[in-house]
Amino acid sequence: MRDARLRRVELAAGVDVDVAVPTGALALGRRVARSLGGAFVELDTDRGAARVVADGTQVDLTDYRAPTLADDLAARDFTVNALAASIPELLVGGRARIVDPTGGLADLRARRLRVPDERVLADDPLRALRGVRLEAQLGFRLTPRTVRVIRGMAPKVATVAPERVRDELIALLRIPDTARALRRLDALGLLAVVLPELAPMRATTQPAPHRFTVLEHSLRAVAGADLVVARVGDVTPFGEELRAHLDEPMGGGLGRSHVLKLAALLHDVSKPETRRAIAGRVRFFEHDTIGAGRVRVIGERLRLPARVTELLERLVRHHLRPMHLAQAGPLTRRARYRFFRDLREDSRDLLLLTIVDAAAVTGESPFRVWRRAGLVHELMRGWQEEQAVIAVPPLVRGGDVMERFGLLPGPEVGRLLRRVREAQDLGLVHDREAALAYLDSSRGGPLE
Repeated sequence: MRDARLRRVELAAGVDVDVAVPTGALALGRRVARSLGGAFVELDTDRGAARVVADGTQVDLTDYRAPTLADDLAARDFTVNALAASIPELLVGGRARIVDPTGGLADLRARRLRVPDERVLADDPLRALRGVRLEAQLGFRLTPRTVRVIRGMAPKVATVAPERVRDELIALLRIPDTARALRRLDALGLLAVVLPELAPMRATTQPAPHRFTVLEHSLRAVAGADLVVARVGDVTPFGEELRAHLDEPMGGGLGRSHVLKLAALLHDVSKPETRRAIAGRVRFFEHDTIGAGRVRVIGERLRLPARVTELLERLVRHHLRPMHLAQAGPLTRRARYRFFRDLREDSRDLLLLTIVDAAAVTGESPFRVWRRAGLVHELMRGWQEEQAVIAVPPLVRGGDVMERFGLLPGPEVGRLLRRVREAQDLGLVHDREAALAYLDSSRGGPLE
């Protein structure tokens, strides 16, 4: 009803519809699912809540939570969500009176978000997060009283099921201005409840050329990611291929663009615990590898899809790698090969993270960083070339290695296969016999 009044949806298209009935929502849901040929899901048997999904439309059905419809609406989270209309009236006459017991229509006109009663947040603390999300999505503003209520309720969000918190976090990552929403969460005392690992970052200072604390730097990196995602076409000449790449779904309603934002927020999560002052210099030894372990814990705690957690962990683990390559001098063929070997399909995500991370050091535009980032350009250009190389079938397989060296299946076979594959991809060997001869001569050496 809210979105219909705001004309944010076309009713003929697939939309989300909430239906409240005095009782019997589960039985009604089953009938609707059969009629539409859709899927039926029981959300809460005890409270009478179900969902029907059919042809892109989602219908949530619930029993009244109070004796009357007006009382049921008055217990909703925000007044703009406490609006209803009679379905029979709409079907018969095409119009229906809006039931508005809490002043939601006036709040819609004023573009404000207001809780009808502070008890609605006590009933479900997740609604505090939802308020920030709706504020960002609708362009509305939380009223001062609602802000006070949310601040007071913030610690209670820690009692909410992780899956529900995850869903609200995902919704924030999907909006264009995620950084602004995260700052709002922080101002209301919610950010460190959702992600307690961020709290120590607020007071962790960094040496020059950094201008900001770790948390401020990370929020600015998210803002840079917002900008890159919105204007990826400006990452010339790779804009179109990057747009398709960032749109790739990763599961759970997340795409690569959303994981990039989350990685921007968390890439320095272990700087507080690794901060050391050595000979007058501040260092953060191993914050990349330790941070990778931290984000894995975060991903598992929030029940993020496994592929999302894997990507997030890889980006944090390797986020310093382009900087190390730049410090090593001209990029060698072997160094470039190993970069793509280790990052694989996530290579370009890491390069975009590198840009927004570098921009957030001083607060400049990520596109300005991109224009002067010669190494990142070189690696971005190398992506297609490396894909062509690795698509070539291997010259040597496991059976060849075991026969040549009298080995049984095991780690040593894999180590030798990796060694000879690198030699093949670097153009050091060109046929099977040359590849096996290469292993004869280099078998005992370390594989870096």
